[in-house]
Amino acid sequence: MEYRQLGRSGLTVPVLAFGAGTFGGRGPLFSGWGNTQVAEARELISIAVDAGATMIDTADVYSDGASEEILGAAIRGRRDQLLISTKAALPTGSAPADAGTSRSRLITAVEAALRRLGTDRIDLFQLHAFDAATPVEETLGTLDRLVQDGKLRYVGASNFAGWQLMKSLGASDDHGWSRYVAHQVYYSLVGRDYEAELMPLGLDQGVGAVVWSPLAWGRLTGRIRRDQPIPPSSRLHTTAEFGPPVDDELLYSVVDTLLEIADQTVRTVPQIALNWLINRPTVASVIIGARDAEQLRQNLGATGWRLDPEHVRRLDAVSYRLPPYPHFPYHRQEGFARLAPPLFPDPQAAA
Repeated sequence: MEYRQLGRSGLTVPVLAFGAGTFGGRGPLFSGWGNTQVAEARELISIAVDAGATMIDTADVYSDGASEEILGAAIRGRRDQLLISTKAALPTGSAPADAGTSRSRLITAVEAALRRLGTDRIDLFQLHAFDAATPVEETLGTLDRLVQDGKLRYVGASNFAGWQLMKSLGASDDHGWSRYVAHQVYYSLVGRDYEAELMPLGLDQGVGAVVWSPLAWGRLTGRIRRDQPIPPSSRLHTTAEFGPPVDDELLYSVVDTLLEIADQTVRTVPQIALNWLINRPTVASVIIGARDAEQLRQNLGATGWRLDPEHVRRLDAVSYRLPPYPHFPYHRQEGFARLAPPLFPDPQAAA
């Protein structure tokens, strides 16, 4: 397993983390993800840890807290071998105090997460969404106090827009508070919007990407193919509406290329998609989930090797889409290169 610094911090994380979203199986979304209970969770975590994937990611909304509870029970006796990453901010009930990132809500959420996890500290605590109703100074001051109290080690954000993340970083800098070192984001071969603004921001500000749904909500497993029905066992039948939208033609073009590369290598489609992702700028860790041991072992095989440059070029080209304004690549026009240098060359323009 390869390990990387998380953003501009001293925390070292594995390039593959294990996601506990399948733990619990409660509710319309998470029941479609999986129904892993304590004994199975213990086995999966052992496989992940043995492979070096020592960061486990969860959230308070995953199966109404059951994911954290099962994770806590499954790691009993081996807490010090792991990094625990969890999140709060999304609604966990219908009362006004059951959502957001106010001082009261954050303190309550952290205490509840610590109880469910059966631990005295959270290694990486991320806000699951931006709370526009709470001043960022209140949120960040509370997080800093929780860090000083030893309940949180590092803090991060998730699903923030560029201005929301930058405003938060500016407030932390102004007050000398603990800074976001991670941004948990959606990023995949069929979802590259992260590259337009959030990736340059991460590079400039030292915020590492922790990637969720790297296989595009289960679409990049090799089982979803052009001119074929979605397999009956696919979770897309029940969960597609909850995930990021994907253009069908983009998906099938990317999958066709992944299948071709798989035929030319000894790697599987998910391994190729994950390997492409872990070698992108700012990416510190990619969260992989699994319903069973075999699926987990296959995904863990995405590390320890690199795609050939020609395979990377083909994947870059087939997955590229012109970014929206104001990220439209003016750098392609003569004289603009020094004003808007691209992170990546336009592979279609170069072809």
